[in-house]
Amino acid sequence: MIITVTINPAIDKTAGIETIHPRALNRLTRVEKDVGGKGINVSKAVAALGGSSTACGFLAGSTGRLIEELLREKGITPDFIWVSGETRTNLKLVEPGGHLTEFNEQGPTVTEKELEALRDKLVSYATPGTIFVLAGSGCPGVPEDIYRQLILAVKARGSRVFLDADGPLFARAIEACPDVVKPNSFELAQYFGLEREPSRQEILTLGRRLLEKGVGLVCVSMGGEGACFLTREGAWFAPSLPVEVRSTVGAGDTMAAAVCYGLDQGKPLEACFRLALAASAGAVTTEGTKPPDRALVSQLEAQVTLTPVGV
Repeated sequence: MIITVTINPAIDKTAGIETIHPRALNRLTRVEKDVGGKGINVSKAVAALGGSSTACGFLAGSTGRLIEELLREKGITPDFIWVSGETRTNLKLVEPGGHLTEFNEQGPTVTEKELEALRDKLVSYATPGTIFVLAGSGCPGVPEDIYRQLILAVKARGSRVFLDADGPLFARAIEACPDVVKPNSFELAQYFGLEREPSRQEILTLGRRLLEKGVGLVCVSMGGEGACFLTREGAWFAPSLPVEVRSTVGAGDTMAAAVCYGLDQGKPLEACFRLALAASAGAVTTEGTKPPDRALVSQLEAQVTLTPVGV
C-alpha cells in the first residue's frame, strides 16, 4: 500500500511562453490545469503505472474541493485534513526547450491541532506493508522537523518511508533515517554545502554519505544527465533517454513514483531503477504535470542502460 503525503497541494497552471519579458505584457499559450503538489504528482504517476495509492495532507476551500474531486476521477483515494483558508494555485511557465519558471503561492496556515490530526491519520495507515511518500514543501504553521516527526511515527509501526524534499525539511528528515530519498543533484549539493553543480563522482560520494547516515536507498536525479542510484551493496548510473522535452514539471515526482511502485510490487531494485528512468523520461514528453502513458513507459524501459559504477 502506498500513502502519499502532500502538506501543501495546489492546482498547477502550466503555460507555454516564447520568452519571458519582465515588466512587460506576456502572452501565454497551451494553458494546462491539473491537480498538483509533489505527493499528489506521485499518486498520479503511480495510477498511470497501474498501481493505487491514498493521498493525504491538507486541503482548504473551493480549490481543495476541486482537488478532491479531480483525484477521485483519476482513481486516487483522497483522505485529507481540512483546514481554513484556500489551497494554493501555482503558475508554471515553460519556454522552448522545456526551460521552466515557477510562481508558487504560499498556501493556507496549518495549526498544531491539525498537524496532530494528520500525524494520527498516517499512524492509522502504518503497517509493515505500507510505503509512505513524504514529498514537497511545507506551508505556514508547519515546523521544519515535520517530516522527521512523521517518519519516526510511521517507522515505529514498521512502515517504509520515501522522502522527496529539500532545504531544512530534507535536512531534519534525514535525522530520522528515511528508507529512500530522492534529491536532485542541486538539492544533494545544497544539503552538503557544496556551492556548485557536483560532478558524477561527487554525486556518488555524497550519496554514500547519506547511506552512512542511515538511508537505505539514494536516488539522485540529474536532469538531462540521467540518474544515479546507491545502496549499501552498490551503485548504478543510467544516462537520460533521447526524448522530445515538452515540460520538465513533475519528472522527478514521476521518478519517485516509479521507484515506490516497483518496491510496492516487490520488483528487484534494478528493475525499479529502469522503470524510474523510463517513467521520468516519459513525463518530460507530456504537457503540464500529467504522467506518461504506461505503454510509452514500457517502450522506453527497454532503452534504459543501467551501469554499475564505483563509489
